[in-house]
Amino acid sequence: MNLGKRSAGAALLAAVLLTAATGCSNKAQDNSSSGSGGGGDVQTDIGVEGKTIKLGVLTDLTAVFAALGKDLTNANTLYWKDHKVCDTYTVDLDVQDTGYVPQTGVQLYSGMKDSILAMQQTIGSPINTALAPAYEADKVVNFPSAWSKTLTEIPGTGVVGATYDVEISNGYDYLFQQGLLKEGDTVGHIYFEGEYGANGLAGSKAVAEEKNLKIIEAQIKSTDQDMSAQVTQFKAAGVKAIALTVAPGQLASVAAVAQAQGLDVPILGNNPVFAPGLLAGPTAQWLKTHLYVASPVSSFDDHADLLKSYKEAYPDVTPSLGVLVGYGMATMMNQVLDAACDNGDLTHAGVLDAFNNLKDVDTGGLVVPIRGFEKGKSPSLESFVLQPADAPGGAKVLADAFEGEFAAKIAG
Repeated sequence: MNLGKRSAGAALLAAVLLTAATGCSNKAQDNSSSGSGGGGDVQTDIGVEGKTIKLGVLTDLTAVFAALGKDLTNANTLYWKDHKVCDTYTVDLDVQDTGYVPQTGVQLYSGMKDSILAMQQTIGSPINTALAPAYEADKVVNFPSAWSKTLTEIPGTGVVGATYDVEISNGYDYLFQQGLLKEGDTVGHIYFEGEYGANGLAGSKAVAEEKNLKIIEAQIKSTDQDMSAQVTQFKAAGVKAIALTVAPGQLASVAAVAQAQGLDVPILGNNPVFAPGLLAGPTAQWLKTHLYVASPVSSFDDHADLLKSYKEAYPDVTPSLGVLVGYGMATMMNQVLDAACDNGDLTHAGVLDAFNNLKDVDTGGLVVPIRGFEKGKSPSLESFVLQPADAPGGAKVLADAFEGEFAAKIAG
C-alpha cells in the first residue's frame, strides 16, 4: 500500500494527450437523419446530426447533491468545449435537473432519448437504477456520478472508480494502518436508504467480518437533516469511529453534534459525503482533523491547469473535487466515442461495443485506474484517502491511490 502525500505529477496536458492517442481514423460523414448514415464511412443513428454528437446529462442542480452536480456538469461542459470526437465531431450536452428524484429522471430521459447518442452523466444511484431498463433497452452507454455496485449490473454503465463497498473498505484499511481503529472496535454507520447507502453499509459489514468489528446501523432518508439521535446513540454505545454514506448536509449535522458532545472519534465517509462549502461553517476546524474521505480522485495538486481553466470559466463557483470526476468521465466518454468512430460505427450498438472493449483505462491521473467494466465487478480496486483542508477543492491527500487488504475480496 502506497501511503503518504501525493507528489507532484502529470499536468492536465497528459490527459489531453492521452485522449488524442486513442487513434481515430478521422473518417466521418454528414448525417441529417436517424438512419444508418447514407453510405458514409461511419455509420450513425440517433444522436448524431452532421458533425455534431448530442449527449445527455441527468444531474442534480437543486437538491442534496447540487454542489456536486454543478461541478460535474460544469466540468463535462468545459471538457467538450475543448475536445472533439475523432477530431471531427463536436459534442453538445442536453443538461436536465432531476432534483435527485428518480421518477423525474425517468421522465426527463424519456424526453431526450430520441435525440442523444449516450449519457455523459447520470447522478445518483436511485436514478440510475430507475433508468436501468431503459438504458439497457436503448443500448445506451452511461457514466454515472454514483458508485453503487448494483450499477455495474447495467449493460453500458461505467462506474468511474471503485464501488462504494470497495471504496469505504479502503478507507477502513487506512484507519487500521494509522492506528485510528483496531480489531474488535464498535463503529456507527449512518447511511441513506437505497442503493447508495446499502452498498456503503455492505463495505462496513465486509470489513467487520474480517476484523470482528461491531457495526451499529442507522438508516436515514436523504431528506433527514438532524443527526442528533444517531450520534447520541453512537456515543452511548462507545463507538470508536463513525462511517457515513450520506450527503454533505448530514455530515455537517454529525460533525456539529459530535463536537458538542465531545465524541472525539474519526469519521470515515464515502466520496459524495463532503463538499468544500462545509469549510465555511462552524465545524470547519473539527472536520479538518476528524474526517477521512475515501475517494476516486486526488486533489488539484496534480491538475493545476484544469483548476485554472475551471476558475476562468466559472469564476463565481468554489470548485470541489467533483471537477476531476466530471472531467475524468468526459475523458472516458471521449475514448469510447473515438474507438467507435475508428471502428466506423457511431450507432448506439457501435458505441456500446466500444465501451465493452475498453480496458485498463488511464485518464492521466484524473481518476483512479479503471481495470474495465465487467458485470457485477468493481471497475477499480483503488481509492485515495483525503481530508478537508484550506486548499483548492477543499481537501488534501493523505494517501495516494492504493488497494487495501479487503478490496479484492469485496470487489468480486
